[in-house]
Amino acid sequence: MKNESLGLAEQPARNPDTGQHCFHKDPVRRQKPQKGARNHCRGVKCVVPQRKYHGDESEAVAQRRGRAAAAPGRRELREQGAGPGGHGWAPAVPEGSGGARDGPRPRQRASHRRPSLRQPCATSCRSRRMTWCLGSRHREVILPCTGQSSDRSRPLQTVMWTSWWLWPLVAVCTADQFRDEAERIMRGTPVIDGHNDLPWQLLTSFNNQLLAPGANLTTLAHTHTNIPKLKAGLVGGQFWSAYTPCDTQNKDAVRRTLEQIDVVQRMCQLYPETFLCVTSSKGIRQAFQEGKVASLVGVEGGHSIDSSLGVLRALYHLGMRYLTLTHSCNTPWADNWLVDTGEDKAQSQGLSSFGQSVVKEMNRLGVMIDLAHVSVATMKAALQLSKAPVIFSHSSARRLCDHRRNVPDDVLELVNRTGSLVMVNFYNDYVSCGAEATLSQVADHLDHIKKVAGPGAVGFGGDFDGVSRLPEGLEDVSKYPDLVAELLRRQWTEAEVRGALAENLLRVFEAVEQASDHTQTPEEKPIALDQLEASCRTTYGYSGAPSLHRPLGPLLASLAPLLFSLCLL
Repeated sequence: MKNESLGLAEQPARNPDTGQHCFHKDPVRRQKPQKGARNHCRGVKCVVPQRKYHGDESEAVAQRRGRAAAAPGRRELREQGAGPGGHGWAPAVPEGSGGARDGPRPRQRASHRRPSLRQPCATSCRSRRMTWCLGSRHREVILPCTGQSSDRSRPLQTVMWTSWWLWPLVAVCTADQFRDEAERIMRGTPVIDGHNDLPWQLLTSFNNQLLAPGANLTTLAHTHTNIPKLKAGLVGGQFWSAYTPCDTQNKDAVRRTLEQIDVVQRMCQLYPETFLCVTSSKGIRQAFQEGKVASLVGVEGGHSIDSSLGVLRALYHLGMRYLTLTHSCNTPWADNWLVDTGEDKAQSQGLSSFGQSVVKEMNRLGVMIDLAHVSVATMKAALQLSKAPVIFSHSSARRLCDHRRNVPDDVLELVNRTGSLVMVNFYNDYVSCGAEATLSQVADHLDHIKKVAGPGAVGFGGDFDGVSRLPEGLEDVSKYPDLVAELLRRQWTEAEVRGALAENLLRVFEAVEQASDHTQTPEEKPIALDQLEASCRTTYGYSGAPSLHRPLGPLLASLAPLLFSLCLL
């Protein structure tokens, strides 16, 4: 008999103890058991044959076992009152047979409908290997068998197996289906993550020395990110954060920012088989085709430009493609999120006039405006002023976690109207407003943003290597397929998933590129001198500031009294 469901063409060997068939792909192992052997099924697949039990077969079984009386056939069973039940024929035990255990065991009644779940085979083997079939997927589970079962208890056992094992197995197989589907989608559309602080870890651990012992990105330990984890997570694009803390403001912020941009570029040079430094949406697509991680620079904090439009332009030419207007401190021209908590005082009421010039110059250059870390007033001012969509590179939904770093619903509505993007942060404090969080709660934030701002407004901004606590199930960058599988489980469409993975970010990036105009006259008016902290800076260029080239007339007038007194002497 050919077993189509298992895909095996060989003739099965029958277990003389149970009347069942044992299949094995290796014909060498499918040997006839020795007389009295009861565990010859071990290690092979036992299935209930899909045909009825015939009397001539029972006689053959009885002859092989050397019994004097043949087992009753199907008609005799009916005459004895054992009709078909929910789980098969119930045989009558002949007198003097020694019980159902000694007689040949009739096989399960075949169904005319092909069952969606194959019944587990109850054998006398010490272990039962059960095959469950869910659609086109097959799973095999080995269960312990503490003893032999009688025919009368088999229906009850089947119910028990169903009760205890069916739904967990269904859940496992279904989860695998979603995970496999997630990987299939991500191989065509890998994830672009909006914010990763690996460069900061390289600074604090190795002072940006990529050749230092332990700094190898293939074996890098104790970080959320390394090359094997990026590959396992199917990450195809990454905005690496060029971050410098707020205490560098008005000091060495520009120098520190340049060093962090430099370490990103050296990552691409040292690992060209993995990273491809790009500066455009076209470059991202090229990296996808080459199977590399498109590496872009996002500068985290407006203090990195030191209130200078010239520095802003220079950073653009060095590869910066988004600028976060503030970090957790005000700049002289924009307010940060701590203003909303009362910890900082508002200085610009959102954006000052110079802050508006910064936004306009970013539009002209083609730099994405990042509103993570800013106050609500700054969010609204930038969304209303910008000619291109903006991003929140690593922020979540405030409705689900009332943290001031998250985006409120009225701003999400502006995000929807402007075609902008919110890339959800995985930091526990922003996900659950507590020390613990789960992958499912991150998916809740994605669901909420999709509901309020639309499916085109959703992205991923994990903040890996920039936070101390991450949700269970999202411990590092390798876990992205699990999050995508959860979205599929929640009935996100494939188009919505691809949008969240990469296409929404690419759409925004392309819109920013189209809105740029390098032929337009750059913004030139500098920030007012009185808005700058002057303790560690010079004032060259500002009117009224000291100069090395003062006019000769005023200089002589100031020296006249001194010259007159010398003449009197």
